[in-house]
Amino acid sequence: MPFGIGKVGKREEPELTEVFEQQQRRPSNVEAIQNMQRKSVSNRGLTGASALTVRQSIFPIVLVTILFFLWGFAYGLLDVLNAKFQNSLNITAAKAGGLQGAYFGAYLIGPPTYSGWVVRKFGYRWTFITGLCIYGVGALMFWPSAVKRSFGGFCGSLFIVGSGLSTLETSANPFIATCGPPRLSEFRLEISQSFQAIGSVMAPLLASRVFFKNTDPTDLSNVQWTYLGIAGFVFLLAVVFYFSPIPEVTDADMALQAEQCAGLTGYVDKPLRQQYKLFFGVAAQFCYVGAQVGVASQFIKYSVESAKISDAAASDRYAIGQGLFAIGRFAAAGLMMFMKPRWVLMVFMTGVMLFIACAMGVQGEGGVAVLTLVLFFESCVFPTIFTLSIRGLGRHTKRGSSWIVAAVSGGALFPSLTGLVADNKSYHIAMCVPLVGFLVAFAFPIYLNTVCAQELDGFRESKIGYHDQDGTIGDISREERRASVVHEEKGISPIEKEVEY
Repeated sequence: MPFGIGKVGKREEPELTEVFEQQQRRPSNVEAIQNMQRKSVSNRGLTGASALTVRQSIFPIVLVTILFFLWGFAYGLLDVLNAKFQNSLNITAAKAGGLQGAYFGAYLIGPPTYSGWVVRKFGYRWTFITGLCIYGVGALMFWPSAVKRSFGGFCGSLFIVGSGLSTLETSANPFIATCGPPRLSEFRLEISQSFQAIGSVMAPLLASRVFFKNTDPTDLSNVQWTYLGIAGFVFLLAVVFYFSPIPEVTDADMALQAEQCAGLTGYVDKPLRQQYKLFFGVAAQFCYVGAQVGVASQFIKYSVESAKISDAAASDRYAIGQGLFAIGRFAAAGLMMFMKPRWVLMVFMTGVMLFIACAMGVQGEGGVAVLTLVLFFESCVFPTIFTLSIRGLGRHTKRGSSWIVAAVSGGALFPSLTGLVADNKSYHIAMCVPLVGFLVAFAFPIYLNTVCAQELDGFRESKIGYHDQDGTIGDISREERRASVVHEEKGISPIEKEVEY
């Protein structure tokens, strides 16, 4: 049985000495795949998953990418259902801000506390299952809220849904980033999140043309049944993940991988309080997500004000923007195959800054067009900030990941401030609020490209998870094979080698 599997220590994160003690008797990447069905994995034990190859990681990556698409679809459908709920109850703009606070407030609470604890204590599989179950309970809670037409119940249901989604993000994002060769980390997460964007685009289109076509805007019966369908679907997905083969990449595995890359990256193990890149990444993610949600929440009203078009026409423009957002993620993933991710982030953030500034001054359809381009350039920012922020965290990877997910709570602050400025000035001037958030986020790629360039480029140059003539680089079986060859060249028999040792 691989070391560290089947027992859970009192501490959730390993000490570096523990990792070194296990290093010579750690499992191979083949054993990591063979033990994917195990239900309990210590975060302090090595599993062999630090050297997974592209081929070994394809199936679990595809499985979790399907999860990204499905919850992107459910999330997009949730937006439509929430809008129908608000129209039926005549919810004011101020109360709508409260709804966003309830949803994004869950991100502030969940990942640093229970979600982060679950992923470190029980591993990725159980965090997926926990997140899906919480999400399902939140969707079920919409039924009594709709029957009673209760605003408070609606807020509570949104908070539970946000808790479920934040728990899913606490596990899915770091899992995709760490499952496979480290040099492809940014590419993997970008591709997976691209499918989430596709799901978010498809859901509103299907909802308006299939689910809620020719229905009374005040009738909540269809909404109730749709929420029930979402709940049943995510509970079924939780069952699927219970039986699915998912390798566990522990913090001990990430510590070993970071040490193996130290020659290229200059990695030195540091306590969490000295992980300054992580802290900057959390601040950048908080401001970026807040600014992104601020733009999205006011896009339709901005378009109506700028181009003097109807709400329906403005919604069509927003759908185009969402489509460009999905395309942008695929484009960024393609660029990452031959450009350094830190450069890609700089290019896209520069585009965001340029076009959000233009959106403040350009009127008419031109204003709508430049704001649509903001959505395109926003596309790669979240996943790229995420992966670059957790680079080199080693044994702190899971905890650091949960903090970056918690930064999504910025979406609770910026939309309200943007709406406040819009009410008192105009929607064009209100874009100054997202501009400030984007400006803080823009400082992060500048920092990465000046201070952290060697470290980030070292991980990109790493060959861990790739094959050479001796086997898979970074895997214990390759090290044993190379040691055997060296001893054979010296004329030492296996028995003599054992005695000598």
